[in-house]
Amino acid sequence: MAEFDFSQALGEARTKYETIEKALDVERLKSEIDELEKEASAPNLWDDVENAQKVTSRLSNKQGLVKKLDSLSTRLDDIETLYELGQEENDVDSMKEAQNEVDALQKDLDEMEIQTLLDGEYDERSAVVTIRSGAGGVDAADFAQMLLRMYMRWAERNGYKAKVMDTSYAEEAGIKSATFQVDAPYAYGRLSVEGGTHRLVRISPFDNQGRRQTSFAAVEVVPLVEETDHIDIPDSDIRVDTYCSSGPGGQGVNTTYSAVRITHLPTNIVVTMQDERSQIQNRAAAMAVLQSRLLVLRHEEEAKKKKELAGDIKASWGDQMRSYVLHPYQMVKDLRTGYETSQTQAVFDGDINGFIDAGIRWRHEQRRQAALEAEQDENGNKK
Repeated sequence: MAEFDFSQALGEARTKYETIEKALDVERLKSEIDELEKEASAPNLWDDVENAQKVTSRLSNKQGLVKKLDSLSTRLDDIETLYELGQEENDVDSMKEAQNEVDALQKDLDEMEIQTLLDGEYDERSAVVTIRSGAGGVDAADFAQMLLRMYMRWAERNGYKAKVMDTSYAEEAGIKSATFQVDAPYAYGRLSVEGGTHRLVRISPFDNQGRRQTSFAAVEVVPLVEETDHIDIPDSDIRVDTYCSSGPGGQGVNTTYSAVRITHLPTNIVVTMQDERSQIQNRAAAMAVLQSRLLVLRHEEEAKKKKELAGDIKASWGDQMRSYVLHPYQMVKDLRTGYETSQTQAVFDGDINGFIDAGIRWRHEQRRQAALEAEQDENGNKK
């Protein structure tokens, strides 16, 4: 085994720290914190509870980034000092401790680096996620429910606020579809790499002959719309249907026409909402999700014209992107990044940050390659 080169390891850590610091633009961050602190101190802030929560959440997130950067800088200096003292006093234990600290610091820097890659137009927003069962019958419906639980557990593990907004239950088991919202800074940037087709291979618990079954589920992720997005939806472009909610919720939910289905006629996008007791509340929530989907659609159309849409770089976003194999072996593997683990139960319990981080790095590289190709094409055309 090669001898550990502390100077090289520390140098690499400092270089990565400087790259992160530059990418996050600390001065800009501090300026944004000043503005948010002014908003947060306004006497009428909590007159609008929803906006107040957004302001305080953004402020907390940005303050946390600056605090992490300061902590990483301090650790770099402390580790270097510890190693130098160990060398001067020939203290093997101190030098060994410094080496261990460098390894731990590198991991923290890797995690921090992910934040710098979340620079998309809508990455900073909350996310609206829809899961739909695909081919595979009752196993697919059960798989869709497994994915819903996985993402809700992921949100819980990371301290994110998540709420199921609509659920359509399958007849035998599982769900046909479900929509949930994750309210946290950069929730969309992180979860957007989860969009695509997920595949499950296992011995079917619904097959009395114990045969292996392959089933599919689709995951769609859109950013939550904001008032500044200006998505106009004329009443003539939508059809609104009301019906009784289904599933858990109590007698008041299930016996009134509180559930809402909105169909956007020009695009045939359909949104259903039944979480709230009031038809008015469900309609408002459904319109928000519809606006989110139309926002993404508009963004994609604009991006296609500019040849910048990451999903068009490689034909993978709409195709199978992750495989969950429970038989004949245990393995979850992302087919885009190659990231994999044999800890399948941990994954279904929400331990998916490794997959998300790998997906963010993969997406960034795809965008970088696309930008290089576009630049080369432009230079070639100029010649």
